Amino acid sequence: MKRLLIIFFTLFIVTSCTKEFDEMNVDPNNPTALSPQYLLPYAIEYSIDRSWGGRTRFERLNLDGAMLWMQYLTRNIYSNEGDNYGLSVAFYNNNWKSLFNDGLVNFQRIVTLSQPGGKFQNANYEGIALVMRSWVFSLLTDLYGPIPYSEALKGTADTPVYSPSYDSMDKVYAGLLADLKTANEKLDTKGPAVSGDILYNGDILKWKKFANSLRLRLANRQAAKKSAESRAIMAEILADPTKYPIFTSNADNASLKCTEVLSSNNELYLVMINDSRTDWNVSKTLVDKLTELSDPRLAVYAQPNKDGKYLGHANGLPDAVATTYLGVSSNIGTYFIQKTSPEVVMTYAELNLILAEAALDGDISGSAQTYFEKGMTASFDQYGLKMTDAYLKTVGAVTKEKLMEQKWIALFGQGLESWTEYRRTGLPVLPAKDPRAVFENDGVLPTRLPYPTSEASLNEANYQKGIELVGGKNDTKSKLWWAEK
Repeated sequence: MKRLLIIFFTLFIVTSCTKEFDEMNVDPNNPTALSPQYLLPYAIEYSIDRSWGGRTRFERLNLDGAMLWMQYLTRNIYSNEGDNYGLSVAFYNNNWKSLFNDGLVNFQRIVTLSQPGGKFQNANYEGIALVMRSWVFSLLTDLYGPIPYSEALKGTADTPVYSPSYDSMDKVYAGLLADLKTANEKLDTKGPAVSGDILYNGDILKWKKFANSLRLRLANRQAAKKSAESRAIMAEILADPTKYPIFTSNADNASLKCTEVLSSNNELYLVMINDSRTDWNVSKTLVDKLTELSDPRLAVYAQPNKDGKYLGHANGLPDAVATTYLGVSSNIGTYFIQKTSPEVVMTYAELNLILAEAALDGDISGSAQTYFEKGMTASFDQYGLKMTDAYLKTVGAVTKEKLMEQKWIALFGQGLESWTEYRRTGLPVLPAKDPRAVFENDGVLPTRLPYPTSEASLNEANYQKGIELVGGKNDTKSKLWWAEK
């Protein structure tokens, strides 16, 4: 009887005081919508972790993909996991899934929640989310080619889109460049504060610098295909450093500061130290080049072997050969495998090398040599090294080949960016393959990742259009839009 009275009383309350009941029945420990301060750190960490390392076997986008293909690292076992150009289905399926679901979906939620009329209106959150959304979209299009973009992230919109169309890379780039300009305009150093910012700790000026530096990266990347547009973008940014601030020192670098907490440790530390994986050594290509230049970064990028020497071995060696180098070749430098080692997105060194290339190509005014030397010096400084006149003399006058070689050296750790620049320019020239090496993909260094199998089953018509846009084959040999050679 008591239970019936309670039910009756509850029904009475619901029917007579619905509004009051709803207000009282909000559980603060189980919110119906997460605020940007909780979404932001999750999305930033998961996205950057994916680009930097990735701990899950067969999904290590950087470690078992670009870092091997760009011959920074090589394998001493399981060479079929990336080093011989072989890819597992999980590699291209799950990186697509994570970059969309863990990264883009959450950055879009922040935009929606923080934009005018949103539940947590805050232009600085909106601007930060636009920057990060643009960066992740740039990763995806540089990895796969044409992707769902203009109709993506609309599954919960007022008019939902469940089967988004694919946009060509030039349209994706146009959208990203426009969004980054918008982000810079929304970001206001005198505006509302933000919390949960694990990249810049709420420093809005540094977010503006990142937005504009990233815009320069993308403008330079497309410059050979859209020369007039890229020149106009670069000129606009460089003409007004107050309105469009860019990186001015390594203190501005976009890099995730990893922590002592296990879940937020550096990804390479988690794989190589915490999980005790010893499958990688530095590549012979890297060691030989840095030795040739007497480059002190070698002691940062690699550890001496048991004999006190820096040695690497060739990429693509079958396991029977590669395993003989396990105790001989150098391991990756300790700088990169600490719990708190930074996971880098973009640096002052890269920005200066971008500007050096733009000046060399005539896209901006200024001295290509000056930018070139500033880029090299910034890379040294990033690791606590001092640039010397002797090193600058060894490298000599800037050329496109020397510039891209120095960019390759400076991008150590940022395998995805290095791979993209290689696919765009064909530089640096990599050495001939070791005669003992055995490669898949007809010996062709991968030019893109295949679209995930989920797209073929869930978005087939648009998936087929995407394949047409990339040249008619969903393979790892098709050249992407910005390729200059």
